[in-house]
Amino acid sequence: MNSLTLFLVVALLWTPLLYAEQYMSEKSFVANAFKSPPRPKSFWLTPTIKPIARQILRHTPTFLRTRYWQEQQRTVWILEEVGKNEPITVGVIIDNHKIVQLHVLAFRESRGWEVKHSFFTDQFIASTLSSEQTLSHPIDGISGATLSVDALTKIAQLALFFDQAVGK
Repeated sequence: MNSLTLFLVVALLWTPLLYAEQYMSEKSFVANAFKSPPRPKSFWLTPTIKPIARQILRHTPTFLRTRYWQEQQRTVWILEEVGKNEPITVGVIIDNHKIVQLHVLAFRESRGWEVKHSFFTDQFIASTLSSEQTLSHPIDGISGATLSVDALTKIAQLALFFDQAVGK
């Protein structure tokens, strides 16, 4: 392999990392959600949960379980969904089955970064989940960020569904 080929291979492998930006750590997000953060719990995708998660994501989930934090009626979820090519890490705080906060913790795409701003994420506040697994509030898109908007919408729906499942 000549040095130009090696350079191109390395450049292609590192390109997604050039766009990666972490806005808040998972630990900080959880700490901000509770006065005293509880211990994390595991939520398993059981045979009854997995088909609904697949319906929400429009693909088979890539994980078997996820961590969450719970204190009374408040749950905190940190989930990832791919925008165009790379995962977007999002923290969701749900209280009494309504979204209290949705925050982009890490964004790795080259486009669609506008979804990290509060002018967009505030649209999710007070959303609940309908019986059809859709959000109760419409979410306005952002031109040029359609896939990122879609990813955050799916994360909001999934977090609300998981919250309902642990609340039963």
